[in-house]
Amino acid sequence: MYKFTLAFYLILTAIFTTVVQADEAQDLISIQQKWAIANYELEDDAQIDAFTQLSEQSALFVENYPNSAQPHIWNGIVLASFAGAKGGLGALGLAKEAKASLENALSIDGAALNGSAYASLATLYSKVPGWPIGFGDDDKAEKLFKQALAFNLKGIDTNYLYGEYLYGEGDYKQAKARLLVAQAAGIRDTRAKADEYRQQAISQLLVKVDKKLKR
Repeated sequence: MYKFTLAFYLILTAIFTTVVQADEAQDLISIQQKWAIANYELEDDAQIDAFTQLSEQSALFVENYPNSAQPHIWNGIVLASFAGAKGGLGALGLAKEAKASLENALSIDGAALNGSAYASLATLYSKVPGWPIGFGDDDKAEKLFKQALAFNLKGIDTNYLYGEYLYGEGDYKQAKARLLVAQAAGIRDTRAKADEYRQQAISQLLVKVDKKLKR
């Protein structure tokens, strides 16, 4: 009887886990798709309104799956993007919330989504003003980008974001190398809209890099 009960319990657990994972995946896709629209296709008040709604959705995503790294990662990405859209000192609070969410993701599973939390946190450190205004820190950004590459050496997002950072630092040769890797990653079926816009950004930045290298 005990063996039967244990086996039955394991089956129920497996079924429940599969359902939860499926629901989490659907929520993740929904947020990713809405983020691509808000981040790339909207401007001004429409963009702010979209990010306001999306930040509420991503916060609920975290609330529903607090022990999974993925919701924390995307909540951080949404908040960081919201901060970028909002701009100014008023965005610093959102950036700090994004930082906390990404750090929570790292504490749960740094390898989740191919190390996306490392790349996103690195980007935050590279774009936020440094002390005494904010927490920006180029040394930390560099370290986090390298950690992100350890999980996803050929990924489009990590290589683009690192290439963008290196361009800002004046390291044009290495920036081009990272951007070419990002360009070669192509477009993922699951993230087609975002990747199409990302590839446009890669091409545009490569033109700027080449101009710098020819000087």
